[in-house]
Amino acid sequence: MKRFFQKGLIEAGCDEAGRGCLAGPVFAAAVILPPKFSHPLLNDSKQVTEEDRNKLRPIIERKALAWAVAMVDHEEIDRINILKASFKAMHLAIDQLQQKPDLLLIDGHMFSPYFGIVHQCVIGGDAIYSAIAAASILAKTHRDEYMQRLHAEFPHYGWNENKGYGTVVHRKGINDNGISPYHRKTFGICKEFAEKEAETTTV
Repeated sequence: MKRFFQKGLIEAGCDEAGRGCLAGPVFAAAVILPPKFSHPLLNDSKQVTEEDRNKLRPIIERKALAWAVAMVDHEEIDRINILKASFKAMHLAIDQLQQKPDLLLIDGHMFSPYFGIVHQCVIGGDAIYSAIAAASILAKTHRDEYMQRLHAEFPHYGWNENKGYGTVVHRKGINDNGISPYHRKTFGICKEFAEKEAETTTV
């Protein structure tokens, strides 16, 4: 993986997790790695096993020059839309960095500019730049941990396995039990159930 986009700059990699889920918040992370940081397991979080992601998380958190994780909850996602919520989560993570970067490396093709720091969007950046890959690992592991806690409250959706994504088990849980307080009411099957609930309440 590439260690930097432009030599000599302090670069923070930024990525999100949970954008396409039916339930739960979207998480984002920002990470500034030491210039010589490398690890054989580091890659886009989607290409790394859950076991290896959990091995990488404490290493990244210990070795990073600065790192932060932030979230935007399901209610705000419904209110402002998932794209804006993803950008907001990234901004909140950047806000918390103990060191100010010179450049933000953003996974994806678009971003809402962060005041005072230039950014570079990189499609597939989590498989190209170490800092973005590290951010993807932190965002994913922190979100998975959060969804595990929600699963204890609502076990019939299988969030311990699907983490809120629209798997067969998750959709069956919605069909059998309706939506939970943590579901995104503007997303797919959840929208249908939210509209039905609203009609029932109105009648």
